[in-house]
Amino acid sequence: MRHGFHCEQANLTLVSEQEIFGRFRKIQTRKKFSMGLPIVDLVDLQPGQPVVHIDHGIARFVGLKRLTVGGREGEFLELRFADEDVLYVPIEQIDRISRYISGDNATPKLSKLGSKVWQAAKARARKAIEDLTGELLKLYASREAVDGYSFPPDTPWQHAFEAAFPFEETPDQWKAIQDVKQDMESPRCMDRLICGDVGFGKTEVAMRAAFKAVCEGKQVAILAPTTVLVQQHHQTFMERMIDYPVSIDSASRFRTDRELKECLKKAGEGDLDILIGTHRLLQKDAHFKDLGLVIIDEEQRFGVKHKERLKQLRTQVDVLTLSATPIPRTLYMSMSGVRDMSLVNTPPSNRLPVETFILEFKPEVIENAILRELARGGQVFFLHNRVDSIYAMADMIQEIVPEARLAVGHGQMDGHSLEKIMQRFIGGEVDVLVSTTIIESGLDIPNANTILINRADTFGLSELYQLRGRVGRAKHQAYCYLLVPSKKGLTGIARERLLTLQENTALGSGFTIAMRDLEIRGMGNILGREQHGHIAAVGFDLYSSMLARAVEEMRGKRREDDFSVTLDSCRSGEFPPDYVPSARQRMSLHKRIAALKDDDARRRLREEIEDLYGKLPPEAEMVFTNLEMKEAARRAGIDHIRLRKEGARLRYSETAASRFSPAMVLELEKAYPKKIRVAVQNRLYLEIQPPKDENDWEDVLTDILAAIEKAAKQKGAA
Repeated sequence: MRHGFHCEQANLTLVSEQEIFGRFRKIQTRKKFSMGLPIVDLVDLQPGQPVVHIDHGIARFVGLKRLTVGGREGEFLELRFADEDVLYVPIEQIDRISRYISGDNATPKLSKLGSKVWQAAKARARKAIEDLTGELLKLYASREAVDGYSFPPDTPWQHAFEAAFPFEETPDQWKAIQDVKQDMESPRCMDRLICGDVGFGKTEVAMRAAFKAVCEGKQVAILAPTTVLVQQHHQTFMERMIDYPVSIDSASRFRTDRELKECLKKAGEGDLDILIGTHRLLQKDAHFKDLGLVIIDEEQRFGVKHKERLKQLRTQVDVLTLSATPIPRTLYMSMSGVRDMSLVNTPPSNRLPVETFILEFKPEVIENAILRELARGGQVFFLHNRVDSIYAMADMIQEIVPEARLAVGHGQMDGHSLEKIMQRFIGGEVDVLVSTTIIESGLDIPNANTILINRADTFGLSELYQLRGRVGRAKHQAYCYLLVPSKKGLTGIARERLLTLQENTALGSGFTIAMRDLEIRGMGNILGREQHGHIAAVGFDLYSSMLARAVEEMRGKRREDDFSVTLDSCRSGEFPPDYVPSARQRMSLHKRIAALKDDDARRRLREEIEDLYGKLPPEAEMVFTNLEMKEAARRAGIDHIRLRKEGARLRYSETAASRFSPAMVLELEKAYPKKIRVAVQNRLYLEIQPPKDENDWEDVLTDILAAIEKAAKQKGAA
């Protein structure tokens, strides 16, 4: 209990502990941790699926095979190209492969091995990306160029406000809070996306940002897509900030014209700290005296004109966007490094995944679902997205379940009637709420744990995901029923959408669903038709990474040593099947290892693997040894190593080759007499003689790579 009370009849006054001793609680020091994308979902390759090999093009994934190739035994990914040509890729090179995603459901044309067509397709895509990046970066360059407001460090009030949070922050939530504060305290305007599953605590992140802005005397505008959500945010913010002199109001059609006019007047004169509203806040007559922060909840729900206004705001004030399933463009730009993104993937404790069913519309299905929920004292959402027939549907449901207390809510009702119905539902006076998608975003009603979605086949994947998120916010098991007229009559895309939602019931699957949405919806409307052909030609993953590189180069953040190193070795490591039994996990581990950037990350992953599977066998030790050797090669400017019993061949990257000098070779020959020679065959190579003992190969190569790096640095210094 957070607040005390006085009972006249009993002549009793109770005071809470917080009111006597202050509202501080000890915040544990959190260990630093890295947060990456959910890689496992991105490499969940199934036999027959199209994939992209960065060097050879589009192929079909056949499966994992254990083979002896080029004198080495190990696991290989079998890829089949055009004309049934086969390429076996060592599993440790899985980072060279990605799933083919283009946005349409057409089967891609397989590439021909050895052909120049693939390199030409990459070159065309690269040229198109160069043209696109300039356009993409105009807004973000102007944001970087204009000095924003730099907020000071947290005040004592901020610490007290955060200490009053009645729950323990999840690690992801804590990381997102720190990211936002760091952005707000920097001199440039913040533009951060908080991508977190429904009910995972994004609103608390937003509240702390808003409170930080208000403590500095700045105003905060909070944009929500629906009047119902505005009302809920208003109530939540009021309850959370009740102990502080923060003035909060809302602007939506729930307010009378007089109330709305007064509210906007206060904002313009600076007498209002936080204003929560729908797109009404984006109209010309809505002004703020000293706006410092804009929080946007579910940006994808706003129209094109409103988004243009939001674009302008991004160059003027700090902007924080909250979303459970970002629209593909938002997700795409975030992944490409043009927008900052924080992922909140950790569920609160005691949260259970929502059980999801695809069923044909039948009275007995509706009856069973509703009675099951009412029997445990819960409430039900029934979503019917046609206003012209919603009352007829409500009558039908009342006939099926006559004992249920039922109400209807939709967006065409006048504001006060809708508000009254929602308050009755929140207060437990209504058992079944028959509504349109006005309930889609953000509503938090812990007692409602069953939702039935009529004609689920007509909704987009993100919409379905948001609707399912209305239930399952308490510790009780929640249920989602996707009702369709006929399973056999579903279109291919509708069936795929529904199955995707049914398969992704794991907590924190919003990011995965947004990725799948890219595949199903098509990408022409994201970047324009002129880019769609290039995406189809090289696949979304490769296109996205090429764009990310181009953006970094244009922003001057690309390092000279930012290239990948390929190791083709007769002594390559692996995770044997008797050590890691799951083929999917073995692929996932190699993908994660390839993405590691520093020694600390490698150490943590090694500890995680040994914690799960036991002490590393020699083959797995070799995986980490080779990883260290690849990192040494990158620092030395070597982008390819071919290692065989008879010798090794190191290829200089194009950047490093331009700095090469014969004096460097003389230095190496002094240190390793008769062991090294230079070869030129279109590219620059170093050929190295084998050591007497084959087991010394890794140590010898690491020493030579360190010497190359040292010589290059000395030349650079000179």
